[in-house]
Amino acid sequence: MSNWKNNYRSFYYENATEPDDIVLNKESSALLVIDIQNTYLEPDDDPKEAARWNPFFSRMNNIVIPNTADMVEWARANEIEVIFARIACLKNDGRDRSLSQKKPGFNYLLMPKDSEESQIVKELSPQGDEISIIKTTDSALTGTNLRLTLHNMGITSVIVTGIFTDQCVSSTVRSLADESFDVLVLEDCCAAATDEIHHQELKIINMIYCHVLQTEDVKQLLQS
Repeated sequence: MSNWKNNYRSFYYENATEPDDIVLNKESSALLVIDIQNTYLEPDDDPKEAARWNPFFSRMNNIVIPNTADMVEWARANEIEVIFARIACLKNDGRDRSLSQKKPGFNYLLMPKDSEESQIVKELSPQGDEISIIKTTDSALTGTNLRLTLHNMGITSVIVTGIFTDQCVSSTVRSLADESFDVLVLEDCCAAATDEIHHQELKIINMIYCHVLQTEDVKQLLQS
């Protein structure tokens, strides 16, 4: 196991005592997969821009998607609820999107809910009655019924994976923490545009909004 109790400490927590041991109960835990969608795995038409994003594509294809697929299978095998969140709009013209998804630039997203680009990547396709929520916000709790759904199912611990670490993952983690959920973020199942941004954001949210762990750590926490 990694030394998760002392990794990813920001200035605020450099000298803090080690956190308590974590125990996961399958009945009250859920695995949340955020925004691992087709659109983010499509190289840019501009060769220079595509090259700039190559490290991200490499991390997604070689680390994040395989590890997340492994965690999804682990969760299913242990009867832990698997939930998917994806960015998509209900109106074809995107009028229902939040302002953050209407502004020009990288965050501008116009993905109708039935479009191929808005779908979860095939390696992580939801199965059976697994819940898949649509959001037009960064946080998977804001503007969706996920909060109510988790409460109704008795979920108190949420294991978070997905992209982007500094955007939708972070926003969701903060919202979950504010709603008093216990949140675990899997470092090797998340990515930002660069590794620098990824690791910096994990330091920012760790120990106050969540605990940052590796997949190998979480598998050891499940109560038998």
